[in-house]
Amino acid sequence: MNLATTPAWASLARHAEALQERHLRDLFAADAERFTRFSLHEEGFLLDYSKQRITAEIMASLHQLWHAASVPGWIARMRNGEPINHTENRAVLHCALREPNPRPEVVAALARMERFCNDIHHGRWRGASGETIRHIVNIGIGGSDLGPRMATLALAAHRLPGVDVRYVSNLDAAHLAAVLAEIDPARTLFIIASKTFSTQETMQNAASARAWLTAALGEAAVARHFVAVSTNLAAVAAFGIDPAHTFEFWDWVGGRFSLWSAIGLPLALAIGMDKFKRLLAGAAAMDAHFFDTPVERNLPAILALIELWNTDFLGAETRALLPYSQSLELLPRYLQQLEMESNGKRVDRAGQAVPCPTAPILWGEAGTNGQHAFYQLLHQGGRLIPCEFIALIEPDFTLPGHHEKLLAHCFAQSEALMRGKTLAEATAELVAAASPAPTFLAPYKVFPGNQPSTTLLLPRLDPYTLGQLVALYEHKVFTLGALWNLNSFDQWGVEYGKQLASRLLPMLEGCAPVAGLDSSTAGLIAACRDSA
Repeated sequence: MNLATTPAWASLARHAEALQERHLRDLFAADAERFTRFSLHEEGFLLDYSKQRITAEIMASLHQLWHAASVPGWIARMRNGEPINHTENRAVLHCALREPNPRPEVVAALARMERFCNDIHHGRWRGASGETIRHIVNIGIGGSDLGPRMATLALAAHRLPGVDVRYVSNLDAAHLAAVLAEIDPARTLFIIASKTFSTQETMQNAASARAWLTAALGEAAVARHFVAVSTNLAAVAAFGIDPAHTFEFWDWVGGRFSLWSAIGLPLALAIGMDKFKRLLAGAAAMDAHFFDTPVERNLPAILALIELWNTDFLGAETRALLPYSQSLELLPRYLQQLEMESNGKRVDRAGQAVPCPTAPILWGEAGTNGQHAFYQLLHQGGRLIPCEFIALIEPDFTLPGHHEKLLAHCFAQSEALMRGKTLAEATAELVAAASPAPTFLAPYKVFPGNQPSTTLLLPRLDPYTLGQLVALYEHKVFTLGALWNLNSFDQWGVEYGKQLASRLLPMLEGCAPVAGLDSSTAGLIAACRDSA
């Protein structure tokens, strides 16, 4: 359905025009209950969206869009296993990986993961020379890397002692070489994570890791130092990995939604299977909230509707994700893939051009580091950049004097972005401080404000709340896909670049003539070949 033709869309367009003359500080001044009206306490989370440029009438029209797009109907289709990934004819059932009573194949896969984790943690699985395993190196890319990597850092406070989990994804040899330089082959286990066992980046890194290991321990050591997460058992066996040491997942689990599957094996090794199950339980709780809660109090729905409002009616082209938690440092990078690969599309489910902008560019950095990098642009750069702050009520690492200061900075930044500072206020401050040149300096101290933001407060960061948080964003992505009438579960733009790379590789290797290319690409290849 084309939402741009609905009465709710037309109403929102009128509201956006009327809102141009209203500042966020005026909206707060006019409504003493604004925070209460535009915040949610659900599932232990506090979502404050009162600093968004919205009114009750705008939210009512956005709620109407939810129903006009039949989002509840799309939820039912997903849960029933219909092939809503229609370009690949696949179901989308990542939620089935964490439901309280999962299907038998999921139960069996989790049991295999648990046995393997216990064998590693209790020293029953040993390397070829009899040493216990100390280093776990996950080799994957995209969804086979970003999810478990982000979660392993996020749950650093919950890691088990004696297990060193690392991740390698980049085809650049610098990534793998730096890891190999710091680990002992006799005590290292590699996890090769690739559904097809053919992803070029992953398989090149796997081959190099294999060569490094066999140079130290011999060919026979491969069986004790490599396991796989894949569906291609023949390719796994050809590599030298015992198919019995392969952990499966299924084509109804998309890569960027696969943290909950065997792709999460390195995370389970880092924190233990009991805590991994708590991660699943947190995600299941957010699933139940999303499936059963009316739109007015539905956390993923509200986040999605606000993003649509900012993107399609206020003209925002980017969104800054600002976690005030060093443990969540990789969350912006993880959500870049989840959101932009899912909804960064211009063609709808009918193969027609979408009549409005879709996914904004997502970027961000952990606070307070970002304050000393790009916040200057947020405050005085003149661009509309909605911001999303995430903070913890309880710290995951406790050192006296840190957490209260961190929260003060987080809340102060959202207040400053909302309120701004007028020329009169800046002048008055300078005069009160006995500045020698208040008239000269005042324009430099003006902040326009009116920059929309949302703040999400988590009670703490542990496996359960992280599961909730990741599922929250998964369902936000799903909702926006339904609203924009997109297939959020394919990624043909990624495939095109891979096709071109396969064509160029023989030319770079000198195995094929440089022909049939544009002058720029041909010139770049020639420059590299000439210098070889």
